[in-house]
Amino acid sequence: QRMDSTLHYIHNDSDLSTNSSFSPEEERKSKVQDVVPQALLDQYLSMTDPSRAQTVDTEIAKHCAYSLPGVALTLGRQNWHCLKDTYETLASDMQWKVRRTLAFSIHELAVILGDQLTAGDLVPVFNGFLKDLDEVRIGVLKHLHDFLKLLHVDKRREYLYQLQEFLVTDNSRNWRFRAELAEQLILLLDLYSARDIYDYLRPLAFTLCADKVSSVRWISYKLVSEMVKKLYMASTPTFVVDLMNELVEKFCRCHKWSGRQTFVFICQVKWLFIYIPFRFG
Repeated sequence: QRMDSTLHYIHNDSDLSTNSSFSPEEERKSKVQDVVPQALLDQYLSMTDPSRAQTVDTEIAKHCAYSLPGVALTLGRQNWHCLKDTYETLASDMQWKVRRTLAFSIHELAVILGDQLTAGDLVPVFNGFLKDLDEVRIGVLKHLHDFLKLLHVDKRREYLYQLQEFLVTDNSRNWRFRAELAEQLILLLDLYSARDIYDYLRPLAFTLCADKVSSVRWISYKLVSEMVKKLYMASTPTFVVDLMNELVEKFCRCHKWSGRQTFVFICQVKWLFIYIPFRFG
């Protein structure tokens, strides 16, 4: 009974600030659901109030961001309207740690919400994270494949033009960022056509193969090998022939020993050993 009275007090007297054009009554109704006690949800939503972060706990917004996918799963996608405003508030929080937390979980939230809500409500937030600090961008990069595979094919192709932006980081010595990009590109090969792979992913792969850090190069060798395999299995052989010719010209016949060594490392994959004798003798 004491807990019920406390929740009743919170439910009635919490100062829930809002910039919405709705009246307070309409705003309250938009967040009503019947899955959990409404007072409990209202208390959670009120924790994103900036005044609380200043007077109660500076980490409270981060904790809310960490818990949001679990709250969304509990409420279900039919009650996403209760959390949408709070999610957008957290996504624009001044603390990068809050945005970083959301960036690492946006792919999980997309699974919960489904493709329609993801396209309408999460894609704009995702696009904002892509232009954020490296500490935030790494969150979407680590799960880039997990998020893009949930999008419609046409929407997914729009991100082909933005992949090269991951090569630019706030700190050029942040080689782990480029290594993660190479890992994600390997997974992305399954999401795009042979034409898209050749036109957009191939240039990125060759750039990563020439990276100054050996760890990035080693992952990139695997990326190029998997790319050859993918194009070799495609119905149009033109792409793989052009790619092999470029590999030979750029690395096999390179005047630097490091370039020729790169070609040998790439050829460690059996698919290249099968194809090279057939094409080049």
